[in-house]
This record gives sequence, structure tokens and C-alpha cells, in this order.
Amino acid sequence: MSVSATAFEYYYPERGSYNNLKIHEVQIPKPKGSEVLVKVHAVSLQFRDLAISDFRYPLAAPPHNLVPCSDMAGEVISVGEEVTGWKQGDRICSNFSTDHLYGDTTEAVQQTSLGGQTQGVLTEYRIFPAHALVKFPDHLTYEEASTLPCATLTAYNALNGPTPVKAGDYVLVLGSGGVSIAGLQLAIASGATVIATSSSDEKLKVAKSLGAKHTINYKKNSNWHEEVLKFTNGAGVDHVIEVGGYGTLDKSINCTRIGGSIHIVGFVSGGTPSDFLFPVITKAISLRGIYIGSVHQFKELNRLISANPTITKPVVDKVFPWSEAKEAFAYLESQQHVGKVVIKVGKD
Repeated sequence: MSVSATAFEYYYPERGSYNNLKIHEVQIPKPKGSEVLVKVHAVSLQFRDLAISDFRYPLAAPPHNLVPCSDMAGEVISVGEEVTGWKQGDRICSNFSTDHLYGDTTEAVQQTSLGGQTQGVLTEYRIFPAHALVKFPDHLTYEEASTLPCATLTAYNALNGPTPVKAGDYVLVLGSGGVSIAGLQLAIASGATVIATSSSDEKLKVAKSLGAKHTINYKKNSNWHEEVLKFTNGAGVDHVIEVGGYGTLDKSINCTRIGGSIHIVGFVSGGTPSDFLFPVITKAISLRGIYIGSVHQFKELNRLISANPTITKPVVDKVFPWSEAKEAFAYLESQQHVGKVVIKVGKD
């Protein structure tokens, strides 16, 4: 496959808003040693990308001219002379933290996180370390696969931690964003009963269609935790995918069973994640903080997806062309979406 000498990528001359995004032309590097050159086909957005753009996500020393975004799917173009596991044409994702291969995260591993601590993936071509790459299931499109590295893997890690989800468990998912929808699907694939909340009846219809047994509109019922308790005969749920943070955590605690698990994923309900919530997430401590997952877990996730292709089909709300990256960020910010928002990379 012939590759031109240059490519285009989005970057922040300065952060403050996703509207500050600019695009420039860069040289396409050649892979060295254990590196792999990848043509990026699709990038999916997550709340972290918005939070990084306007300083809500703490970063000690982000790279100059930061290239945003961490979630991608692409195609191997060429490999370094030491690479044996990958070849041209392989369809891959990169792990969120390129050095998180197995086990617990560490401070050093977190410094390899894409789109924040290191340069991101909103670019036509990118070099990755070979050990960071994971082949995604054959039945998925690039757009669908781009949703796996953060949203789906985070949900998988949450539900398959020290107390893995099992058939018959009750799982509560908050909202209808990428992690929550993926958690719903993976819980259903594991035989659990899902309770879903949202501010929109239309979104709750989607949750129902994906297998949620019970749904609650939290705008109409601010005491949604009491409804959760009713659905579980007063016992409470076994697992909560907690994406709200400050605005929802107390109610999640109130409707979790004794010995249950609350998986802290995000802080989309507002507040500044500088007191206790951000350390809970990044240090992956119990309550159970979730900081994405490892390459090993990514491979396990793909086995589950391949075994349940219909149930686990990624929910992509909307795909934006390359020229409309800012519009994609705006759509994510509007919270109109169900599932994931994706940017198709390359010329429109």
C-alpha cells in the first residue's frame, strides 16, 4: 500500500474549548524497531475529550500542540524490523494507555494514555508500540470498533473485576452514554437483569430495545434510587455503572445491596473532579475506580463480543465526517446521543 509523505491531524494550539481545534499537515513517520504505523479510519469521542478541551480533566504536563482523542480503529500500514505479531492490512485498535498490558495500572502506565498525557489519535496516521495493539472482532466495522478502547473496555472492566457480574445479578446503568450503553449490553450478554436511567423517554426506549428490563426517567422521578429498590424487592442492585459522580453517587450508594459494587467511571453530572472523585478513578481504588483496562482484558472483551455478536453490537449514534470534528464534539456535549459519537477519519 502506497502512503503519501504527509498527512493531516487536529491539534490544540491552546486548550480552553474544542472550538480551538485546528488542523495542520505533518510528516508521516516510519516505524522503528517495535513500532507499527497505523492508518486511522475512525475515532470515537468520550466525555474525557470534552473535559480535556476546557481544563476540567487535570493534566500535569500535556504535550505541546496536543492531538486529542484516545479511541480509534485502524489498519496496519507497516511495521518496524523487530515486529513479528502484526502485518500490513491487520485491523486493530490501540489500548487507551499504550503500556497497560495486564494487571493494575500504575502512574507510569497512565503517562502513556492517549489524547491527554501523550498525543492522541485524531490524525490520519499514527505510530504505536506493537504491544499496545489489539485485533478487533472481524464482524465489526471500523466505526463500531473505535468505540471499544474506552467505553466498552471500561464497562467490561467494571463488570469483571474482583466480583464479576453473573447471571441473575441486577446491574444499574446511569444514563445512555457510551460506557452505560456498553455496560447494559455486556450485562445482558452475561445473563444479568439491567435497570437503566435517563432523562429522556426516547432514550429509555432504546435501552429497552437493547434488553433493559426496567427503566427510570430521572427527570420525572428525582428519587430514582427508590424505584431501583422497588425493582429489586428492597435488596438493592449488585453492580452500578456510576458515570454521574457528585450528582448521583449518594443515590447509587442508597440503592446498592449490602456487599454490592459501585464502579466509579466518570463525573458527567458536574462538579470539579479534584476533591476525591478523580483520585478514585485514576488510582482505581474501591469504591471501585475504573481507569479503562489492559490489553489482556481487551482480548477477553473481544472474545465475549465475538461469542455474542448481536447482543454486543456497538451502538453508534452518529458518524461525522473528518471536516466536522468540532461539530462532533458539540453533538457529544449536547448529550442528545445514545451510545457513541464517531468521527470518520480522512478526506470526506
